[in-house]
Amino acid sequence: MSNHQRNEQELIRIDKLRELRELGINPYPESFDKTHTTAEILAGFVDEAPEPLSNVRVAGRIMSMRKMGKASFCHIQDMHGRLQIYLKQDDLGSTYENLRLFDIGDIIGIEGFVFRTRMGEVSVHAKTVTMLTKSITPIPVGKEEVHEDGSVTRYDAIADKEQRYRKRYLDLIANHDIKDTFIKRSLIIRAMRRFFDDRGYLEVETPILQPIYGGATARPFVTHHNALDIPLYLRIADELYLKRLIVGGFEGVYEISKNFRNEGMDKTHNPEFTAMEIYVAYKDYWWMMDMTEELLSTIVSESCGSTTVEFQGTTLSFARPFHRAKMFDLFAEHTGMNLRGLSREELLAAARSLEVDVDPKSSAMKILDEIFSVKVQPHLIQPTFVIDYPVEMSPLAKAHRTEKGLVERFELFVMGKEVANAFSELNDPLDQRDRLEDQSRIRAAGDDEAMVVDEDFLNAIDVGLPPTAGMGMGIDRLVMLLTNNDSIRDVLFFPQMRPEKTDTTDSQD
Repeated sequence: MSNHQRNEQELIRIDKLRELRELGINPYPESFDKTHTTAEILAGFVDEAPEPLSNVRVAGRIMSMRKMGKASFCHIQDMHGRLQIYLKQDDLGSTYENLRLFDIGDIIGIEGFVFRTRMGEVSVHAKTVTMLTKSITPIPVGKEEVHEDGSVTRYDAIADKEQRYRKRYLDLIANHDIKDTFIKRSLIIRAMRRFFDDRGYLEVETPILQPIYGGATARPFVTHHNALDIPLYLRIADELYLKRLIVGGFEGVYEISKNFRNEGMDKTHNPEFTAMEIYVAYKDYWWMMDMTEELLSTIVSESCGSTTVEFQGTTLSFARPFHRAKMFDLFAEHTGMNLRGLSREELLAAARSLEVDVDPKSSAMKILDEIFSVKVQPHLIQPTFVIDYPVEMSPLAKAHRTEKGLVERFELFVMGKEVANAFSELNDPLDQRDRLEDQSRIRAAGDDEAMVVDEDFLNAIDVGLPPTAGMGMGIDRLVMLLTNNDSIRDVLFFPQMRPEKTDTTDSQD
């Protein structure tokens, strides 16, 4: 036995484990042949025709137990729900006596027949009970308070949200409805894949470890490859590799990927996140705007059953068309100022007059972006395409066909948060080189989130990128909106957390 410290309840359960083994009962058998889930039993039972469920095998974790002399009840829980089990001494014989060694949290298998109790609850009358996993650590169990009017108040088994994130396995056991969020997440991604696949776009994979990071303005995570003795970076975006594939002759590619950005954490940012990027040759940002509307309307309809969803008390409509507004028109509307064409110094003065806190050393791009995030974004509640950005904010977007100093770019905002970002992709090789070299100068001036020059990518653009529309979408933020969660941690199974202090680390402080 290891030196791991056990509490009193765990030691009692370990004693029960030993006793089970002494009785010849294997507390961890290799398998159990299920015939039904709890949901299938609850949905399939018919009082007038119980025969189809006269012999079922179901398994799950014990969530409650009531031992009452020669007959007892327990509830088991599987992935699909909870089910009552009726345990009778006359049917189970010596196994019934061994129930004293069973605890809440144990996983058991039941064989028996389905019936309805006098209280009206569909249950399984157990003929055999098999221990499948003896639980050593007790699980948290929620409590219910029944009021005089018959209403019920349920209290979470784990009230501390931080512990729910750290020990998601306990959260999923104790708060069964949490599973619904992650099931819907899977449905959202599945609907997205089906949408693209049905239109003939190819799902691809590009490198996570990259010698040069790019495709976004963000700070990367750095690692080291021992065999090659070179630094490598975890990707911050897929864009530059996916564009290489368009250069290579593919006309529609997409990737659903993990990206990594070494930056702050808040309700909408996690250092590891999921994004989708798609690139389609011979299209522009107007086409991509229409396609994005169709994509989201389809996803919301398929995963939520309607094009409207409730988010934190606000009804959001994803019915087409979405609102569209030019960026500088929104600046004028919400700041009362014309910010187009201003120098860095003029933008800095504007930010100060608007009481927007910015670093005095920030680039014009960063200042403008900060004014937008503080003064404009909070007003973009319903799905809104913000279009036609200044070139300084979009080093990979094509110059606007009619508006000098702007680029053909849109971002989609919902509830004041960016959900998607798209361009008519820049395919002029000379303009692209100039823009990345400008980014390099901005970086040298102190902005460590500015892009770096990727010579291989520039060489690919020299070879020839056809007219292309590209779009990236944040999967986590989309899932937040469609599951009514206001924190990214609630839609990630295992969000990034600061490590808990242990007794060892405490003693070393």
